[in-house]
Amino acid sequence: MLESLKQAVYEQNVALMERGLVKLTWGNVSAIDRGAGMIIIKPSGVDYSIMRPEDMVVVNLNGEVVEGTLPPSCDTPTHLELYRQFADIGAIVHTHSTYATAWAQAGRFIPVYGTTHADVFSGPVPCTRELKKKEVENNYELNTGKVIAAAFKGINHTNIPAVLVKNHGAFIWGASPEEALKNAVTLEEAAKLACLTESLIKSPEAPPVYLVKKHFGRKHGC
Repeated sequence: MLESLKQAVYEQNVALMERGLVKLTWGNVSAIDRGAGMIIIKPSGVDYSIMRPEDMVVVNLNGEVVEGTLPPSCDTPTHLELYRQFADIGAIVHTHSTYATAWAQAGRFIPVYGTTHADVFSGPVPCTRELKKKEVENNYELNTGKVIAAAFKGINHTNIPAVLVKNHGAFIWGASPEEALKNAVTLEEAAKLACLTESLIKSPEAPPVYLVKKHFGRKHGC
């Protein structure tokens, strides 16, 4: 079922490790076929080095396993909620990459300090509010998706295709698994550069808006 999409999801999961965005099994990639109403996602707790395309799990929009012998990622309810909330995205990446996660643990947006950031993100990458005790104890993964969606009120999720979940890590998306992975790579690099910039100067100035718009526009045909 959905073999070509399954292969793509597998390849981008492996790419997470190859790109240095994950350690151990701390991350996952999923994709949706909206016509079929099916999501393909990495199985839970499987090491990337031994994972195979056939290990990818197919679930329906209710999170029920349709195909696969392994349990889907424990983050599946978060992915499902994001697919429901953001109807135009085709794939999601979740990582605990070092620099992006450091900003998440600080509870800070990643500010725009240069054109590397602006190539993919038209503004600061938001960080969610802290989940409440009851949200953690009941339907934690689903509620993670809900606080992500809430963080994008007034923010264009297409122009800023990533978010930090406070005290947790990053979720990144795109039209395809390949695009979502590229956005995840850029997020980590932007997070690293912002951290280094703030280590060099106490209060860095943001680049002029016209420069940010120019670089974002060049990459997105605007």
